[in-house]
Amino acid sequence: MSLTSSVTAQQAAGEFAADRPGAIRIDTVSHQYGHGRESVTALGPVSIDVAPGEFLVLVGASGCGKSTLLRLIAGFENPSSGTVQVSGSDPIPGSSAGVVFQQPRLFPWKSVGGNIDLALKYAGVAKGERGRRREELLDRVGLGGTADRRIWEISGGQQQRVAIARALAAETSLLLLDEPFAALDALTRERLQEDLRNVSAESGRTSVFVTHSADEAAFLGSRVVVLTSRPGKVALDLKIDLPRTGVDPDDLRGSPEYAAFRAEVGHAVKVAAAA
Repeated sequence: MSLTSSVTAQQAAGEFAADRPGAIRIDTVSHQYGHGRESVTALGPVSIDVAPGEFLVLVGASGCGKSTLLRLIAGFENPSSGTVQVSGSDPIPGSSAGVVFQQPRLFPWKSVGGNIDLALKYAGVAKGERGRRREELLDRVGLGGTADRRIWEISGGQQQRVAIARALAAETSLLLLDEPFAALDALTRERLQEDLRNVSAESGRTSVFVTHSADEAAFLGSRVVVLTSRPGKVALDLKIDLPRTGVDPDDLRGSPEYAAFRAEVGHAVKVAAAA
């Protein structure tokens, strides 16, 4: 089967403009931990421009700086040198992006709906609107009708769906995901990859996803950046020219185009890790 994508995310976004909602500019960024002889350079220098609407996947071996770069984009840390901007401004923790971590980090004393309602409250959604928005978000991640269930009553995969819905509660133009499916079984992971791919296409948000997996990178990304071993630098910056909508996931995974992208990413990861 042959797959072609008529419009890539970069083309759909048009010419890159750093101040457009969802645009990310990473300019000669390096980051160190510690001081003096104890300091470790985890990342850089790295320069990447991410256009609005792109789904960027950062992939590489453990310790290459993927999660560090994600934290810098989220504004949880400031770079040691260089600049990171989101939509033309310095990132503001909790405001610039919705963030999903490897563990769902839900409030166990609240229901599924209660976790979403709290996120909507902090996002400034009026109390009278929260019920409708909560149901919309749960429907979007395939959890319609679960608002009254307790967190311990749902599976790990469902908990991660709730975490994604919570991250989408704020009307930010950016979604950041740090290995959110790493702890899940293979079947659940594939299903959530498919859900996230659909959610991303529907929402139009810029997304940055961290993973170790070349398979996951090639399936999810409209663009994949492979980082070298520490300090992480760009070893490969690859457009994934596969359709984002209108194709069966199994057909996509079985296509020669997907296989070629997966092989190229996998090879780059191995070479970068050994360098």
